[in-house]
Amino acid sequence: MEITGKIIQALPLQSGVSKAGSNWQLQTYILETMEQYPRKVAIELFNRNADQYKCNVDDVVTVSFDLESREFNGRWYTSVRAWRIDHNQAGAAQAGTMPAAPQQTASQQQPAAPQQPAAPQQPQAQQPAEQQAFTSTPDESSDMPF
Repeated sequence: MEITGKIIQALPLQSGVSKAGSNWQLQTYILETMEQYPRKVAIELFNRNADQYKCNVDDVVTVSFDLESREFNGRWYTSVRAWRIDHNQAGAAQAGTMPAAPQQTASQQQPAAPQQPAAPQQPQAQQPAEQQAFTSTPDESSDMPF
């Protein structure tokens, strides 16, 4: 999965030692999407990815990530684990705006679909005499509100 947005916050680097005795580190960035209704997403980089993909506040990036959920004491927790971050140099000038729709050249545009001829009008059938008695004409006054 991928998401594009602007880094709005870099949380402090967390580190520790696992039960197996190996060192670990976790870097979390808060990314804000550049949509009509922006969303904030906490992106986690684990171990060597935390060293490899450094980001600064206001960087416009595209993040490739995996979603991972796990259960602990009857509650479920979901992580957004990034495995690649691409810095968007061109997008930095457009931060906070929606990306423009791609423009089509004249050779790429599709010709308009041919129009179908209109179906011939069918004459309306005459109403039976019983129904004609109950229909009203516009000049007829009625006490009905509709």
